Amino acid sequence: MRYHYSKWDGTQEIESVDAKFVFDQLSDDLLYNGDVASALRELMSRGFRRPDGTRVQGLTEMIEKLRKRRAELLRSRNLSSVYDSIREELDSIVAMETAALDEAEHVTNEIDPSVAQHKRLELSAMSDDLAQHLKDLRGYEFFSAPARQRLEKLISDLRDQLIQSTFSQMKGSLSNMDAKERQRLAQMLGALNDLLSKRAQGLDVDEDFSMFKDEYGDMIPDVSSLDELLELMAGQAAAMASFMASLDEQQRMELSELFEELLGDLDLAWQLDMLAENLSSLGYAPNASPVGLRGDQDVSLGEVGELFSELTRIDQLEAFFKNPPSSASLADLDLSEVGELLGDDANRSLAELAKLAKSLQEKGLIDNHGGFLRISPKGLRHIADKALEELFSKLKSSGFGEHPSWKSGFGSDLEYQTKPYEFGDSFNVSINQTLKNATLRQGMGFPIKVSADDFEVERTEAVVSTSTVLLLDLSLSMPLRDNFLPAKKVAVALSSLVRSKFPRDFFSLIGFSEVAREIPIAELPSVTWDYVYGTNIAHALALGRKMLKGQRGTKQIILVTDGEPTSHVLPSGEIFFSYPTAPETLKATLSEVVKCTKGGIAINSFVLDADDHLKRFMDKLVRVNGGRVFYTSGDKLGGFVLVDFLANRRSSL
Repeated sequence: MRYHYSKWDGTQEIESVDAKFVFDQLSDDLLYNGDVASALRELMSRGFRRPDGTRVQGLTEMIEKLRKRRAELLRSRNLSSVYDSIREELDSIVAMETAALDEAEHVTNEIDPSVAQHKRLELSAMSDDLAQHLKDLRGYEFFSAPARQRLEKLISDLRDQLIQSTFSQMKGSLSNMDAKERQRLAQMLGALNDLLSKRAQGLDVDEDFSMFKDEYGDMIPDVSSLDELLELMAGQAAAMASFMASLDEQQRMELSELFEELLGDLDLAWQLDMLAENLSSLGYAPNASPVGLRGDQDVSLGEVGELFSELTRIDQLEAFFKNPPSSASLADLDLSEVGELLGDDANRSLAELAKLAKSLQEKGLIDNHGGFLRISPKGLRHIADKALEELFSKLKSSGFGEHPSWKSGFGSDLEYQTKPYEFGDSFNVSINQTLKNATLRQGMGFPIKVSADDFEVERTEAVVSTSTVLLLDLSLSMPLRDNFLPAKKVAVALSSLVRSKFPRDFFSLIGFSEVAREIPIAELPSVTWDYVYGTNIAHALALGRKMLKGQRGTKQIILVTDGEPTSHVLPSGEIFFSYPTAPETLKATLSEVVKCTKGGIAINSFVLDADDHLKRFMDKLVRVNGGRVFYTSGDKLGGFVLVDFLANRRSSL
């Protein structure tokens, strides 16, 4: 099979995002805050790796590139050169005329000295103001034909450059326009202003806009609606407004008057003023922000529009990247424009980021519920299975529980070892071993005759039914100490383990802070910490005890916490809170421990970041209940819980 490789140009079809691969990279964020939209924004911000190891750029990386590009433009360009170059050219034209007068008077005697002197006085009396100076020169009768031609060329060039900058986002046909084409440009603006006036009156202009495109389609960008054209025009107006705002007051005033002088006799100035008014009335007023260019690279008037349009696009993209409404909203961007600013790799990355939510929905990992994205049941199972796989992987690499110490007995989980069949054994026949025994006894040949002594059965681990309630600390100290995520991973991993391996077991979950509450397994992904202080272990134990009442088999409560009890429920129903632990809170908590113990419920505690006060409380709990306590850290919590859970399911026969 042959493959053809070509440079990315933004038009190639992007392969579908590997939804499960991406979802795995979302899992920690989903577990941490339970918010799909927030997790997607975080993933879009930081980017991710594709299955082949290459990177999809994140929005943070793109923002940094935009900032570098902006800094490069500001650092390299000299904005004053626009004003200075026009001033210098006018001065050069005056100098050329003066030199011609001097030569004609003193060398060739082509001019009367009094006439020459009058012209010199006329030149010296001209205004220093840029626009007025140009106007004075336009009204001056030149002696030097080359000087006059140079002025005419300057005026023509400045008009072209001004039109080019003012309409920098329009089609290339607007550059190097002759007088007839400039007149048509004025007519186009007049027709557009008529359209906008109708729009402002609330009239339907769809048909008018279609006719406008038919007439002037060669002069405007390829747009599908009037609003799209207005956004482009407003962007151009903002670019020129930012240019003017970036000049000092004198330069701004003089250039503004100069532009009026250049475009006034073409009807363009008036039409542009009308366009600005219409855009403003329709909510498209340009936002002019001054920009400090401080480089030494000269900028011409014709380059100003493109320069400030690029700066404006950079600002708009950065603002959008900082807070995109959704991943799908990235598809609304002009990827070719992004490619120009950030390169082809960013272009492709954006196309992939735009498909994130859609790909996850198509795979059934998330769904849209009333306009809100949430983890689907399939997504929950995937996260839980991944959390379980991750914890078992850590156990394997760390050597946790590798020593075989299990005894055999009746049950359902196969050890994949065999033994001769004895009366009373479960009849899980090992076909391979039974036929092997018969062959060894009678020799090769067919048919194989099997006797009672040939039968071997597969050994099973002795497994007991278990009813478990996990108490998960949701107080504010858990995230503050970075314990929330590993604790929540334990919860989802245990739910996966019970669902997949021990479906007959009872497993439930209780979250607690200042009070406790049952958490349905389906809602586990969205569970987050409570923004309150208070660790009401007593209430959590009471709810757990009620849930285990009537359940069969071994009963246990798994307590995961990083704090000693600091609150309990008063007989009145009010919440009592005290730090450090008040005697009455300790008494209420130990009272629940006693009730659990009398109910045959073992309390196995997994304690994070324990201080001396918490250790003393745990010592009292263990003395009353007889359960176990494990002092651990977030990175080892999952291993301790899983090993202990599995060990409790095996009886000693």
